[in-house]
Amino acid sequence: MIFTLRDWRRSDVESLAENADNPKIAQKLRDVFPSPYTKKDAEFFINVCKESISEDQITKAIDVSGEAVGCIGLTFGKDVYRKSAELGFWLGEDYWGNGIMTAAVKELSGWAFQNRDIVRIYAEVFEGNFASEKVLLKAGFFKEAIHRKAVVKDGVLLDSQMFALLKEEYDKLEKDK
Repeated sequence: MIFTLRDWRRSDVESLAENADNPKIAQKLRDVFPSPYTKKDAEFFINVCKESISEDQITKAIDVSGEAVGCIGLTFGKDVYRKSAELGFWLGEDYWGNGIMTAAVKELSGWAFQNRDIVRIYAEVFEGNFASEKVLLKAGFFKEAIHRKAVVKDGVLLDSQMFALLKEEYDKLEKDK
């Protein structure tokens, strides 16, 4: 399935709310991701993305046929973490299983390594989120650690898993293509 990564538009409110309003998505993300996900939440998120464009963060809409069907972003570290970036992502359920997210992770990671002075991209995955684990592994990330009972989601203590991709590993993957 063909997709593009692009900046958020105010006209994305409807498709963002429609695709994000899914408890199966919210269950795998931090509590800051609302559930239910309303048009008001979508307006707020898009405004934040448009107003907080900075060197510290990049957030892109995943666009399929002109509709925002998901989100991917990087938050760049500061201070002693200035050579790292944290990756976050989600995709509307109707688009699962088509390879979109793996390709989006590869695309954004490649852009970051080529355009920013970083050496590491990492992502945290909650226990039981096998789809995100698979995405990251297929994109070249390695599981670095399991943080036991590190997060509380819906009142349940869960492990979190840390995945990372180093620039040197990315460069090797690109060279071996």
